[in-house]
Amino acid sequence: MKFNKDKCGVLHLGRNNRMHLYRLGADLLESSSVERDLGVLVDDRLTMSQQRALAAKKAIGILGCIKKSVASRSREILLPSTLP
Repeated sequence: MKFNKDKCGVLHLGRNNRMHLYRLGADLLESSSVERDLGVLVDDRLTMSQQRALAAKKAIGILGCIKKSVASRSREILLPSTLP
């Protein structure tokens, strides 16, 4: 498998970052301000509270889809009966 230089990039993090330019061989790597890796959004200005808000928004959307797909919301159907 060949190495894909087009998928490489630089994410500059930190307050006193000088934002240097980086090369891979003769090609200059592009700079990015946001990347998503393993479902986690990494941004140069993103705080943990914003990350939690994005996760909560996604969870609320999934719960809304589940709510729409359930035909009956009666307590007897949703809660399993306990065996003696």
